[in-house]
Amino acid sequence: MSHLLIVDDDKGTLASLSRAFRLAGYEATVCDNAGKALELAKAQRFDMILSDVVMPGKDGLSLLADLKSAGVPVPVVMISGQANVEMAVRATRLGAMDFLEKPISTEKLLLTVENALKITRLEEENRQLRQRVGKHEIVWKSDAMRRVMAQIERVGPSTSRVFIYGETGTGKELVARSLHEHSLRKAEPFVTINCAAVPPDLIESELFGHEKGAFTGASARYSGKFEQAHRGTLFLDEIGDMPLSMQAKLLRVLEEGEVERIGSAHPIAVDVRVFVATHRDVEDLVRKDRFRQDLFHRIYVFPLVLPPLRERMEDIPVLVEHFSSQIAGQNSWKIKPVTPEAIEELKRYSWPGNVRELRNVVERLLLLADDAVDQQTVKLSLPLSDRAPAAATGSGGILAERVESFERETILMELKRRNFHMSETARALGLERSHLYKKCQHLGIDLRAIRQSNPSPPPEE
Repeated sequence: MSHLLIVDDDKGTLASLSRAFRLAGYEATVCDNAGKALELAKAQRFDMILSDVVMPGKDGLSLLADLKSAGVPVPVVMISGQANVEMAVRATRLGAMDFLEKPISTEKLLLTVENALKITRLEEENRQLRQRVGKHEIVWKSDAMRRVMAQIERVGPSTSRVFIYGETGTGKELVARSLHEHSLRKAEPFVTINCAAVPPDLIESELFGHEKGAFTGASARYSGKFEQAHRGTLFLDEIGDMPLSMQAKLLRVLEEGEVERIGSAHPIAVDVRVFVATHRDVEDLVRKDRFRQDLFHRIYVFPLVLPPLRERMEDIPVLVEHFSSQIAGQNSWKIKPVTPEAIEELKRYSWPGNVRELRNVVERLLLLADDAVDQQTVKLSLPLSDRAPAAATGSGGILAERVESFERETILMELKRRNFHMSETARALGLERSHLYKKCQHLGIDLRAIRQSNPSPPPEE
C-alpha cells in the first residue's frame, strides 16, 4: 500500500483528499503546514507528497526546495488555485513531478498519482537493475556450471524452496539472486540475511521484527526480513549456523505463513518464497541433533549443489576477464592484459577460497603488474603458489609462512624493478630505508649476494 503525505492549510481540503485516497486503497497522512511536512518527510518514508503551493508562512515551493536540500528522495506533486506559468516552471525546476491547477476532479487527481507512482517504481527498478548488472552476474563457461544454470532455469519459475549447497566463496548468493530473477516474483523484493553473521539474541528480531519498546534499545517499530520480503524472496544464507531455538520458530513461520513481531500478539500474514544455503553438511548436523530434522525436510525440496572452482578450471579465463574489467572500472584503472602463461599458473592453484579468492587475487594482480599480468606476477600473488595448498593446511604456522613468503617475493621483485636501488625500493614499498634493511634481514634476503650478482649496482647515497 502506497503511503501519501498531503500538505494543505485548508482542513476541508485535507479531509476530502485523505478520504478519497483511503477509499482508493492508499494510506494517507495529512499536514497543515510546510515546516511540519518537512519534519515528517525526514522521519518517515512516503511514496509521494501532494502539496498546496500557497500557504501561510513557508509555501509549497519552499517545501520542495527544502526536501531537495535535505536529500529526501520522494516525488512531489504540486497543487494550486493561483497557478501561473512562472509558478509551474519554477516548481518543475525544483523537481516537482507534476503541477495541477485547482479545482481538480478526484478522478484526475487519482490518475495523476497512480501514473506518478508508476513512473517512480520504474525508475527505482531501473536503478536497481543498473546496480545489479555485472555486480551480480554469474560468469561461466564450464560444463559443471552449465548444469547449474540449467537447474536454475528449471526451478526458478516454480514456487519450490531451494536448498543451495556449496563451499565458502562459490557464489551461493549469486545463485539465489539468479533464481529470484527467473521467478514470477522478480519484480518484488529479494531480501538476504546471513544467519552466521547475526548474534543469536538478535536473529529473531532480524527475521520477524519487533514493536517499539519490546526490549531495551527497541526505540521504534522494526519490520523483520520476512515482512520486507513479502510477495518476494527471502534468502537465508548459512542456515546451518542458525541456533536450535530459532529453528523451531522458523519452522512455524514456514508452516503457517505468519510472523509475530517481538512484543506483539498479532500475527502478520506473509507470502514469501524461501531459499536457503550452507557450506555445512546439514544431514550430519541432523544426526548430531544440531539441526532439526523437521525443519530440514521443510527446506530440502530442491537441492542445488555448486561446484568448487577447482572443479571448473575452464571458467578461470572468463572469470579473470570479468573481474579485471569490473575492478578496473570501479577504480578508473586501465585494464591490463593477462598473458596465457599467467592463466595457466592460475589454473595450477587449487583455490581453497573459490571464486571469492580469485576475485581478490585478480585485484592484487592489477595492483602489482606494471603493463601486463604475467606468470611471475601470478606466482608472487598466490600464497605459497609452489605448494599444493591442500597439503599445507594441516601444518602449523602456515599463515605466518605465507605472509613472509609474500613479503619476500614482493621485496625481491621490487628490488629488481628498481635496479636494486634500496632507497627507491623503500619509497616504492612505503617503508623507511632502515626498515627495509631490517625486513630483508628478517626475511633472509642476502643483500650482499644480490649486490655481487648485480653487475653494476648503483651507489647508495
